[in-house]
Amino acid sequence: MKNIAIVTICLFLGLSTLNAQNVRFAPAGVIEFEKSINMYALMKKAADKSTNSYMRDMYDNYKKNNPQFRLLQSTLVFSAEKTLFTPIAPAEMTRGYFSDPMGEQNSTIFTDIANGTFTAQKKVYEETFLLKDSVRKINWKLTSEVRTIAGYECRRANAVILDSIYVVAFYTDKIPVSGGPESFNGLPGMILGVALPHENVTWFAKTVIDKSIPAAEMKSPAKGKSADYKSLRATINSALKDWGDYAQAALKAFML
Repeated sequence: MKNIAIVTICLFLGLSTLNAQNVRFAPAGVIEFEKSINMYALMKKAADKSTNSYMRDMYDNYKKNNPQFRLLQSTLVFSAEKTLFTPIAPAEMTRGYFSDPMGEQNSTIFTDIANGTFTAQKKVYEETFLLKDSVRKINWKLTSEVRTIAGYECRRANAVILDSIYVVAFYTDKIPVSGGPESFNGLPGMILGVALPHENVTWFAKTVIDKSIPAAEMKSPAKGKSADYKSLRATINSALKDWGDYAQAALKAFML
């Protein structure tokens, strides 16, 4: 019996060691994200709020000529203390005109995790801003829910940002970097999935490539009109003050 117990313990330790060896820890690399926007839902909201029949006609025409979900690609280059989120320009333009900033990717964001600061190049309609400020503090609430994203087991966390945007995020502690797509951050590991259920938008990692990152691939954006969160919000509010409900929807998208 003693010998059987010893063999059992040895087998258990061997399996534990094997499993530990198979766990992927990525201290640096490149994550490919896909942003999915439910364009039908975004347009229906706009059509329902509009008193102009033109918006309803645009919605109906869009549904005839375009898929429900618009898919946009981006990359997140990361090292132990820095991340750089970069949108990839779509190969094809959407058929049928409908402008909603939530359905675009307007920001290139460099985050200095060690210093708690970021620099974001944001295109706001025809103007480009260079936003420098402290990293947003997000009051995350961790849950027990888990799901696998891009080969990593991720844990769910919930939060509310910008006063009214409900956020669901999935992060993995196997990538020990407190970063994520766009400006989402602040969890004990890399965020590989984000959903804004009421805004009809998600970001999910498709692949994670483990690699060392040369300094040349981690350059902060440098062009644009200087701003911080407070001044950018004031500028957008002033420019869209006569745009009603659309102004608040646009502000949410630009301030993410």
